[in-house]
Amino acid sequence: MLLHNKVRDMAAGELLRIVATDPSTQRDIPKFCTFLGHELVAQQVAGEQFEYIIRKGN
Repeated sequence: MLLHNKVRDMAAGELLRIVATDPSTQRDIPKFCTFLGHELVAQQVAGEQFEYIIRKGN
C-alpha cells in the first residue's frame, strides 16, 4: 500500500528506487508494475536486500 501511494504522487516517467528486505517483493514488485502499467527498469539482490528501480507509466 505504501508503494502504491508513493507511485500515485509521482509524475509519469519518474523513477523510484525501492529497497526491501522481504523476499516476496521478488514476486510482488514485477506483478505490481505489470498490473498498473509501470516499467521495472532494474532489479538486484544483494544478500538479504532486494533493490528495484521502477518508472511510472502514464
